[in-house]
Amino acid sequence: MAAETDCTGKKTDMIYDYGIVGGGIVGLATAMRLLEARPGCSLVLLEKEDRLAAHQTGHNSGVVHAGIYYAPGSLKAELCRKGAQVMKDFCAANDIALDVCGKLVVATDPVELQRMEALQERAHANSIPVQRLDGAALHEREPNIRGLGALLVPSTGIVDYKAVCRAMAADITKAGGEIRLSTRITAIRESGADVSISSSGKNWTVRKLVVCAGLQSDRLAKLAGLKIDHRIVPFRGEYYRLRPEKSGIVRHLIYPVPDPDLPFLGIHLTRMIDGSVTVGPNAVIGMAREGYPRLSTNLPDILDYALFPGFWKTVLANRSSALAEMRSSLSKQNYLQQCRKYCPSLELDDFRACEAGIRAQAVKRDGTLVHDFLFAETDRMLHVCNAPSPAATSSIPIADMIVEKLLA
Repeated sequence: MAAETDCTGKKTDMIYDYGIVGGGIVGLATAMRLLEARPGCSLVLLEKEDRLAAHQTGHNSGVVHAGIYYAPGSLKAELCRKGAQVMKDFCAANDIALDVCGKLVVATDPVELQRMEALQERAHANSIPVQRLDGAALHEREPNIRGLGALLVPSTGIVDYKAVCRAMAADITKAGGEIRLSTRITAIRESGADVSISSSGKNWTVRKLVVCAGLQSDRLAKLAGLKIDHRIVPFRGEYYRLRPEKSGIVRHLIYPVPDPDLPFLGIHLTRMIDGSVTVGPNAVIGMAREGYPRLSTNLPDILDYALFPGFWKTVLANRSSALAEMRSSLSKQNYLQQCRKYCPSLELDDFRACEAGIRAQAVKRDGTLVHDFLFAETDRMLHVCNAPSPAATSSIPIADMIVEKLLA
């Protein structure tokens, strides 16, 4: 195709039908589904890192969630229920290892037993099969776990989402899509006919653009001229990995019964697809959006949320849980005690270092945490502003929803 002039006045070799910014699982799934829905269309995916799935996708727990926690009728509940089965089908079709090992949500005191009943009702409302176990049945299934009872969620599984992303990328390139790595976006300009994207002297013009930027989603939305009333606050999830001799300590994933007044699920034992077991995460405010080593600090990232009034409202509203999470971060012994509520045989020496994850949490100006998926749209752009867990599980149905919007 002959060179054309984009909306910045610079020359570009061609106009793509679609552009995707972000090479995590949501961006890849969207590109894959677009190429399936419109065979032969031109598509370019731009990722700022030198590899795909470098951030949230590559640092999560690898769980294929069933969706028992989510409010009935919410997007999270609907997309997770669909996504769990679609993800299992995708893994089967692409020979990706997946283990449907099930999850046990364990109650360790009478208050948690009451909460577990409410959780069971929510699971039924979301059409997710669960089985109630008493303490003896729990011990029979998991000899190393103690509790007054548990909910068994048999459909929960584990997978390596990086492997899923590799398979999606292969489908994209096979269908004619382009993937450009090491491409940090510096400008996005929408006109009546197209969207111009710039990166270090390079320019792309697309007819429609989807931005799936995770930890940088608010910045790219503002870069594109969108007026948003939220900021991304990074929550650092710190894990330990059990020493190899302890890898057989559980057969299922083991979760505590969550406190409905707190925004996170609590510290749990997670079997990984490589055979190891992780312990975590806690949830402390990160000092850097993409700083995974301990004590990582990025001053612009800190100022970005510290100068946002919604951040301080959130801190005040959740100060007790924030202090509890900080104690776990500072004290390995405190972390251990939370685990020993349901797994009393664990010792400090069982914990090994493990790389942290960072969750992109959208916070509104009034201090409200955005718990559901959040999108912002213009005539030619769609920005995924908040994609909380279970975004990986739900990635393909999310992509289907985006594609439906783009083709409407």
